[in-house]
Amino acid sequence: MIIDLPSTTTSQVNKKLVELREQGGAVALGRVLTLVIVTDDGARTEEAIDAANDASREHPCRVIVLARGARKAAARLDAQVRVGGDAGASEVVVLRLYGPLADEGASCVVPLLLPDAPVVAWWPFESPEKPSQDPIGALAQRRITDAAAERNPIKALDQRRESYVDGDTDLAWTRLTSWRALLAAALDLPPYEKVTAATVSGEADSPSTDLLAAWLSARLKIPVTRTKASSGQGIVSAVLERRSGAVALIRPDGKVGTLDQPGQPDRRVALQRRPVRDCLAEELRRLDPDETYEETLRALPKVVRGRAAPKKPAKAAKPKAEPAPAAEASPEPAAKPKKAKPAKAKAKK
Repeated sequence: MIIDLPSTTTSQVNKKLVELREQGGAVALGRVLTLVIVTDDGARTEEAIDAANDASREHPCRVIVLARGARKAAARLDAQVRVGGDAGASEVVVLRLYGPLADEGASCVVPLLLPDAPVVAWWPFESPEKPSQDPIGALAQRRITDAAAERNPIKALDQRRESYVDGDTDLAWTRLTSWRALLAAALDLPPYEKVTAATVSGEADSPSTDLLAAWLSARLKIPVTRTKASSGQGIVSAVLERRSGAVALIRPDGKVGTLDQPGQPDRRVALQRRPVRDCLAEELRRLDPDETYEETLRALPKVVRGRAAPKKPAKAAKPKAEPAPAAEASPEPAAKPKKAKPAKAKAKK
């Protein structure tokens, strides 16, 4: 059920929520947190709401969407309340802010927060340079960004490193969970040899590729080279060098990966690129600081930028031997003359 409240106030929105709760019999105690989504009003707003609805089936919450509209318009607040099948396992409040209200999102959110429940802020697309200093970020215990959705993902990742505080996280880091689990499991198998170097290949603007290289550098204390893949999406391959041979995890098509280990047959593993709803649900499972993510951000400057990963060269055909010129042909050795046998004298009768 969707209820529109044009040109309204936050007190009227709160009153409508209480009315719907009394009619439907839902209680606020069933919500474990408040998820605040900050975005610009547009077609992509529904993508973020759908992802939050899917994540709410694992984490029942109140979703407040701040959709900032035209700043040159008159000050106005249009609200929309969604419950039931249109809100997953949550209740969704969409606040469309126009004019000067577009920069006053925090004051509109505070009256709608659940009491005694943690607050999580999520910027699904463009995010502030310092999320912890944003008015919405200051209200939240957990701040979720997505460097891959920025105009310049690599630059956005550097900003995350410079502005990191406890509670910050990024969905580019969450997309690495399967890669980190497979590589760690591969090193738990014999032979238990030290990794001497590593190479991670991926798209030039893939922040997850940079984070995977930094994670390997931080955890294994080895030099890691980050190269640009000639084809493929996101992370394409990760190769760990050991004395007995390399451990290679390769995903050329973005769906299925191949794990290659010395002395073992190749294994095909599921490595499909994770959708936003799965990454968001994983991040909502924890509200404490992510020390591993912080350590990985600190290791980003240690990653070595390499050249583009070369394609596998084709085997060159063996050149045919050309016959030597007649003038330079070596003469055949002359046959040795046979010694003539001496004739036997006939006996005289």
